[in-house]
Amino acid sequence: MTALIRHITVDCADPYSLAGFWSEATGYPRHPSDEPGADQALLVAPDGEGPGLLFARVPAEKIGESRAGRRIHLDIMPTDGTRDAEVERLKKAGATEFEDHRNADGTGWVTMADPEGNLFCVERSAAERV
Repeated sequence: MTALIRHITVDCADPYSLAGFWSEATGYPRHPSDEPGADQALLVAPDGEGPGLLFARVPAEKIGESRAGRRIHLDIMPTDGTRDAEVERLKKAGATEFEDHRNADGTGWVTMADPEGNLFCVERSAAERV
């Protein structure tokens, strides 16, 4: 027996708003039933096969606990641009730069924080890796 990852879940204070940021960042569309103020919001994998991104409302004290015990984050790779252009695009969407791990030779990544402080990394595109 095996298991598939159905959702990657992010604990947060405002699921609808945070899902909006991640929809813009990834291109994953919102689930048709998502509504502002709901306790959960879901972004659906564009291919319908991959895991969705689920945002779940939790009390503020639980968000603090999950951040202190952070064990997972997303690494994203731009599909039609450069890492640096993606970093700037995501800043305009509401992310902040947390740590810069770019190297003079063009390798490396940028660790960013989404609007609720969840960390993620922006890596080089496939074209930049060639």
